[in-house]
Amino acid sequence: MKDDAPTPRGRTLALGALVLLGGFAVMVLEIVGARYLQPWFGGAFYVWTSQIGIVMLALALGYGVGGHMADRFKKARFLSLLLAPAGIFILLIPQMAPGMLDGIVDRHMKSSASVPSAEPTASEAVRTGLVITETNLLAEIPKDFLEGKTNNAANNLPAPPIDEAPPSEIPAVWRKLDPAIGSALVFLFPCFVLAMISPFMVRLAARQVAHVGTVSGLVYAASTVGSIAGVFISAYVLIDLFTTTQIFQMTGALTLGLGGLCCLIDWQWPEDLQDD
Repeated sequence: MKDDAPTPRGRTLALGALVLLGGFAVMVLEIVGARYLQPWFGGAFYVWTSQIGIVMLALALGYGVGGHMADRFKKARFLSLLLAPAGIFILLIPQMAPGMLDGIVDRHMKSSASVPSAEPTASEAVRTGLVITETNLLAEIPKDFLEGKTNNAANNLPAPPIDEAPPSEIPAVWRKLDPAIGSALVFLFPCFVLAMISPFMVRLAARQVAHVGTVSGLVYAASTVGSIAGVFISAYVLIDLFTTTQIFQMTGALTLGLGGLCCLIDWQWPEDLQDD
């Protein structure tokens, strides 16, 4: 391969699409994922902090590992071997994640299982649509009022405080750490794999050492543009029009498509990359 040979236009567009759509998918998982975690952990500041932190951790790991793998394997099709399981994992989030998240929350309930209570467990609350927050703001509201079974629910007021000891609450440290654990279990792996796309594309697109700076700048700029699009489209379009299950299905299908595009790049525009 000659260093001064022009890069096929189709190959350049394909590499750019990979980077842009990869950044888009990561932000969809971040924004929609934070909303998805709320029935288990509430809408507290810790949920968003955990989701942002875990996604940033996935990006850091993906960039580092992806750069190393790109130097070693030098072929886009290697990415497809990682994007395929990541896409399947995203498709299965609606089926797999509830059990894992129930386990995180319900383990606190088991510590107080010796105390009889008519309150539903966290997993039952999720399935019935009743959201449990860490502040227990709804603990003093009659159950019939919450379920809308009273004849004049609009005029009912919360019951006055009682002298009984309040139910045991989740320790403060776990109220902060549980959202991070849940976010890592569900979103760390797919975001890690998607983050590997950018350093791989730098390795594949930089045909001359003199142009590495320009290429890497363009690659990460395209990834950032895709991320910006992912933020706004998730918040303003996807969440309004689709359920979280449908959004995960579309994102999983997109990730599988990116894996297919990696194979297409190597098949349609094969290159023999050489070490400098």
